[in-house]
Order: sequence, then structure tokens, then C-alpha cells
Amino acid sequence: IGFGESYMAGEWDSDDLAGVLTVLAEHVDDLVPAPLRRLRGLWVSARPVADRNTLAGARDNIRRHYDLSNDLFSAFLDPTLTYSSAVFDDFPARFESLASAQHRKIDRLLDLARVGEGTRLLEIGTGWGELALRAAARGARVTTLTLSAEQAALARERIAAAGLADRVEVQLRDYRDAEGRHDAVISVEMIEAVGIQFWGSYFEALRRALAPGGRIALQSITMGHGPMLHTAATHTWISKYVFPGGLIPSRRAIAEHSAAAGLGTVVDRGYGEHYAETLRLWRERFTANRHTVTALGFDSVFQRMWEFYLAYSEAGFRSRYLDVRQLLLTERTRP
Repeated sequence: IGFGESYMAGEWDSDDLAGVLTVLAEHVDDLVPAPLRRLRGLWVSARPVADRNTLAGARDNIRRHYDLSNDLFSAFLDPTLTYSSAVFDDFPARFESLASAQHRKIDRLLDLARVGEGTRLLEIGTGWGELALRAAARGARVTTLTLSAEQAALARERIAAAGLADRVEVQLRDYRDAEGRHDAVISVEMIEAVGIQFWGSYFEALRRALAPGGRIALQSITMGHGPMLHTAATHTWISKYVFPGGLIPSRRAIAEHSAAAGLGTVVDRGYGEHYAETLRLWRERFTANRHTVTALGFDSVFQRMWEFYLAYSEAGFRSRYLDVRQLLLTERTRP
């Protein structure tokens, strides 16, 4: 926490912040010897109980990140307002290609879930509505859930402007309160906000929402299982300042919790290098638009925090400490 706070305070700097953090991420296991890591409970703070993603806590945690300002996110996202990893067809990527790369990502998920004319689709985690828009354009009937009032308002505006309000319903609703049965369920980088205590509830909700023969397409950031367990017990800079209550799952955790809910993994594809490029483009755009961010009322400490968050995340993918996966889940055949 102190390392990130020191950057926020302007006590150190770098002309290649992501590069510095990538080197640190590549050597994270060397920085603290294994015997000392086993004693981490003696010197690191546990996560605050108030940050747990109960029904009330989840609303507050989402508000603290996603309700900062739609204009803030517009200052660094591409025109699709998609806040998750893109899938590029060429490297190094250019910002001008980001929107098409986001559509490529969305279309792969829609294809995994076999979303087409007449599909009843449930989306858990609306974002600003781009996936719902593309699904509705295919002829699907979409119910999309979010806890962010800011996102819901702008998503509804965008859906109405596209003439698709009759095909998409945006609900301010927790995933645990989802209603109905659906041919397809899609959730993009939402599980990271659920919290380890509620992963079982999340996969149970996915299964309950699925009609017989339905398909679930997920996109999730992942990390190693051991580091995940250590991170779950630690109040980190990212959990304090950026994603309260959040935790990146491991592939093992996803497999175990989904299996316990009666779901099996059919497809599992990784795109880690694509996320590194996505984050680089966001960070460069954010830096280029500092004047806009300042005009929105965000001070230099916040801007350094956000730049550190984007570079910190990019370093995780460049070092392969993190990955991002697209998965297809279906209900397991019971004996």
C-alpha cells in the first residue's frame, strides 16, 4: 500500500512506469523470501469487513468505482465505452483499432453463447451497454443487470438512441436477485467484483438463470491459485483505492466453484497479451487527456492514483502474473 501511496504523493516517478512495475511483477516472488511470506499475517492488514460484498456492501463498492463519473471513463475508453479486455488482430495495437477490437471480443462471447435471433440473454454486469447493443442487433431479447446508477442511466440512453429499447431491459439489480430462465448468460469481468466469500453464490445464480440446454459465456481476469489465496487475506493498494471488495480468481477457483454449482467448462481461452495492450492504450489516452480529467474536478493525487492503477494492471499481464480468459460453461449432465 505504501509503495502505491508514495507514487500518489509524487515522492517517486518514472518515465516508464509500466516498465518498472513489470520488472517488479516478474520478480515478486524474489522480493520477499518464502519464510517471510508465511508470516505476512503479522505485518499486513486484513481486508476490512465493511468491504465484503453483501447485498448492501456490493452496491457501495460498485458505487465507489463505477459511479465516479461517466465522463471520467469517457476520457480514456474508446467510443464503445467498453471497460474490459479487447481482442486485437495485430500488435502493437493502436487506439484507432480499439473499438473494433472490443467488438471482436464481444462477438466471440456472443458466438460462444450462441446468441442470435430470439435468444433470451441475461447479461450480468451491464457496463455502458455495448454488449447488450450488439446482442440486440442480432435479434436477442436482453435483460442486463448492473448496480451502477451512472452506468444504467447512460446505457439506457445509448440503447434508446440505437432504437433498441424494445429489445433491451436495463435493471438496477444484484446478480443474486436475477429472475427468469434464459437461453444464454454472459458476464464480462464481473466475477472479480464478487469477492471470494460469494463465488459460490455467483455460480449458483448463473446456473439458476440458465434454461435447459443454455450456455454461459464468461470473461474473467485470473491469477495463480497460491497468489490468489495470499491476496484474499491481504488489504492491498488496489483493494484500498480502486476495487474495494474485489478479488481476481484463479482458474482452479473458477473450476471448483462452477463444478460445485453443477456447471462444467467446455471452452477456456486466454488473451493475456491482449489485455496488456488494452491497458497501455487506456493509460496513454488517460495521460493525454489530463486536462479533461482536471476539468472534471479530479486532482493530481487522483490522477496519479489512476495512472498507477492502469500501469500496475498492465504490468500484471505483461509479466504473466495475470491472465484473462474467455470460458464457456454448460450445465453438467447428472448421473
